[in-house]
Amino acid sequence: MKPIWSPSSNVIESSQIARWMEVLGRPLDTQQPEVAVSQLIEWSQSEPEAFWDALMKDLGVVWSTPYEKVLDLSRGPEWADWFVGGRTNLALNCVDLPATETPDRLALIGEEEDGTVRRWTFAEVADEVDRWAAALRHRGIEPGDRVGCLMPMVAEVAIAMLATMKVGAVFIPIFSGYAAPSVRERLEDAGAKCLFTADLGYRRGTAFDLKSHADEAVEGLKDLETVFVLQRGDGSASMQSERDIWWHHIPQSDEGDTSTQMMGAMDPCLMIYTSGTTGKPKGTIHTHAGCMAQMGKELRFNFDVGRGDDLFWWFTDIGWMMGPWEIIGCWLNRTPFLVCEGAPDYPGPDRLWEMVDRHKVSHLGISPTAIRLLMRSGLDPLKDKELTSLRILGSTGEPWDPESYRWFHENVGRSRLPIINISGGTDIVGCFLAPLPVLPITETSLQSPGLGMNIDVFSDSGESVEEEVGYLVCKSPAPSMTRSLWKADEKYIETYWSRFPGVWNHGDWARRDRDGQWYLFGRADDTLNIAGRRVGPGEVESALIDHDAVSEAAAIGVPDDLKGTELVCFVVLHSGQEETDDLRNQLKAQVVDALGKVDRPRSVYFVDDLPKTRSAKIVRRLIRARHLGEKDLGDLTSVANPEALEGIARCR
Repeated sequence: MKPIWSPSSNVIESSQIARWMEVLGRPLDTQQPEVAVSQLIEWSQSEPEAFWDALMKDLGVVWSTPYEKVLDLSRGPEWADWFVGGRTNLALNCVDLPATETPDRLALIGEEEDGTVRRWTFAEVADEVDRWAAALRHRGIEPGDRVGCLMPMVAEVAIAMLATMKVGAVFIPIFSGYAAPSVRERLEDAGAKCLFTADLGYRRGTAFDLKSHADEAVEGLKDLETVFVLQRGDGSASMQSERDIWWHHIPQSDEGDTSTQMMGAMDPCLMIYTSGTTGKPKGTIHTHAGCMAQMGKELRFNFDVGRGDDLFWWFTDIGWMMGPWEIIGCWLNRTPFLVCEGAPDYPGPDRLWEMVDRHKVSHLGISPTAIRLLMRSGLDPLKDKELTSLRILGSTGEPWDPESYRWFHENVGRSRLPIINISGGTDIVGCFLAPLPVLPITETSLQSPGLGMNIDVFSDSGESVEEEVGYLVCKSPAPSMTRSLWKADEKYIETYWSRFPGVWNHGDWARRDRDGQWYLFGRADDTLNIAGRRVGPGEVESALIDHDAVSEAAAIGVPDDLKGTELVCFVVLHSGQEETDDLRNQLKAQVVDALGKVDRPRSVYFVDDLPKTRSAKIVRRLIRARHLGEKDLGDLTSVANPEALEGIARCR
């Protein structure tokens, strides 16, 4: 397939990856970069100790005690031990050192939904982190303790996270939209001693009472002793005198211990719970060295950050992996980033594009779902926007459909920028697949394996396959893989290592073509078996969205006496499109043309919206349950728009 984007010689020559390859003695030929880059990826996969050692040196990670050995596999790949004997701290490398090296450089911009903008230099960030490290210690937080964070995506979340890590505690980000029972479940499971929250959050111009949710969630928790509250309202929130402390009442850092606690390389610093839409949320555990290695690598080489005028912005929430990923990866690379609260299309459909121009954003990351939402407003919001500061686009969260991908590439990237389409997950706080901006990219692809990620596509029998959809696997461990699951070693082995012993099974469907380009097709546990043929819902949805009338789509399987399973599809139309039987038949024919007659949908329903998690993933399990009339849908608090489930019941 012909690439949709190819790098110029200047882009290749000025890239971080070209610089590093020169250092490694693997110079990059700008006329034929594919050969040298392919050899680099193969080296990173076959010689992991040499690769990760060289990477940590290039990232400039500082150790209080250097590691004696890069990798110890004596307990097997499931329990790999990295950077053995090394001691460091993520906050040392992401806060303390930048404040010393470049104290006056911009580190952070926070924009709230009402347009309020605040800025911090690296020195100012370090002062705030020190202040909060002292406050945490004063409240009895010690290394290894767990600290929750139930806050909107405001700048203070970065301060809270790095202060927690500075004292050696473990930071647990939680979506601010979760209902109290879901928040409580995570805090109780983790045994959290402290919670960061705010009195109010804002969404589409409406304030919501976050403090009362926090109060309900922590009521009676035996381990939780302190709640820090960021004041955003009039100060009337209910406060418990012994437990609750206003953010602005914390004294300056010179009134406490602000030292950085040195930790073992594989000591945990971050615990992120999976969404829980397929069962009980699982706590994935990530370490000081593992986070720096993976996040630092991806920001530096896949997104090419590090130039003096870069400003990185991933439209995300602290409760999604991309929040911590952005903060840690950017600050390790001395790169400022932007955080914002609210929706991408409020107060107007041009909010994102106006902010890119006003702040001079160089990197914009967003999910395909958000792009499909913005596409509904057409091109008018983009007409007077320059977007000339952008040099790299990013995406993750779900597979792309061709129409939305082209819209993003042509109208936001002006057909001149690469889309660095990455995919991995909460369980590795990074990516298995991640394009490098020195190689051509084909439409909707993820281009190539991430550096150091020894991935493959396996058939059911565990054989490597090409030009065939199979299981995305990783044949060697990586430093950022979750250190088991919180209090669930058996579940960890069952989830990741049981299907193909000694090989990490990620649970995604993937395909590698003969040109070496990689594509994803959704979760393997969503797979449908229609008349003995396996089909991923992502393939069906991509075919539907390719129709000009369709904005979003979801495909589910329902029981059928003849085929075993039949397809039922739900589609959201672009504004102004008429819901007709003729259109419904066109969409069925579109699926047949793309996939074959066996996969002709039994039904196509029109809906106003599709239910999604707060990380923008369509929850097909709940769509199916609601459509089939099941009464117990389970915990819905991980769903961002539960009203869409009622829309499934009233589908047209």
